Amino acid sequence: MSNLINIAVDAMGGDGSPKKIIDGIIHNHKINRDNFFKIFGDKDEIDKHIVNKVGKNFYEIIHTKNVVKSDDSPLEAAKRGKDTSMWLSIQSVKNKESDIVISAGNTGALLVIAKLNLKMIENIDKPALSALWPNKKGMSVVLDLGANIDCSSKNLVDFSIMGAALYRSLYPSDNPNVALLNIGSEELKGNEIIKETFQILNEKKDNDFTFAGYIEGNEIMDGNVNVIISDGFTGNVALKTAEGTANFITDELKKALSGNFLGKLSSLLNIKNLKNFKKRLDPRLYNGAILIGLDTPVVKSHGGTDYIGFANSLEVCNRIVKGNLINKINKNM
Repeated sequence: MSNLINIAVDAMGGDGSPKKIIDGIIHNHKINRDNFFKIFGDKDEIDKHIVNKVGKNFYEIIHTKNVVKSDDSPLEAAKRGKDTSMWLSIQSVKNKESDIVISAGNTGALLVIAKLNLKMIENIDKPALSALWPNKKGMSVVLDLGANIDCSSKNLVDFSIMGAALYRSLYPSDNPNVALLNIGSEELKGNEIIKETFQILNEKKDNDFTFAGYIEGNEIMDGNVNVIISDGFTGNVALKTAEGTANFITDELKKALSGNFLGKLSSLLNIKNLKNFKKRLDPRLYNGAILIGLDTPVVKSHGGTDYIGFANSLEVCNRIVKGNLINKINKNM
């Protein structure tokens, strides 16, 4: 069992915890027996949901009743103590007892507690929050999505290196194709930091990726670029806009296909295509933002996702560790 990937799980974070978290572990365990789960939280509550559903050789419960609350400020979360499920799970990777840590809890608290416990990778100034986005040809890695509002050109270059390493870890058979999110494709477009970053990446000859220049917001889903770089402000706006647009399209399609007899008939005749469409836009399939730049990867599951979404983020954890993400970033830096 020593070859299992050790995942530290904050079982008390997010809506519906710990049941949702444990149900996600159970679902992931059914399809992947490569993971060992170090579960941090209230043992009595966790036992209710996990006993006889996951083999005892595949998990361990570290008991604590103290939790970081969803409405805690990062400072309040840090002051809440070193015996919270979030703090202890992060400390587990700090002490090399786990390979990676995941939480569906308070995002700001997770970022602060992770930075208090874990070291930065050498030569990287700021960690970035990254995520997977679907495109017409497959998947893209997008970063930063909100960890850093203000970024220098060095930060954006670092994000490019880390994003390319993340993409190569998750998709080892594909080559990273990196672009900077901007308001236009011409070299003169954008602010001074974007233009300076463009020049640096354009002149670097030792990149472990292909630099494709600028990309505009309406081109993100085309799939010609698979690593998209932005500061945290712009990236977060793009993320929320994409989420809102996907929800709007799905809701309007439901109304159109259920509002009258012809709509209902059309939905019955196209049920297979509609299921494929729904699956393609299902946010649970892309759950799991990755905080990269620290010497251990930290995965943030969406607090409002269900157990399927959490199970998918556990699979992301598995692929990150198997893909040797930290070693790839160190090599590229």
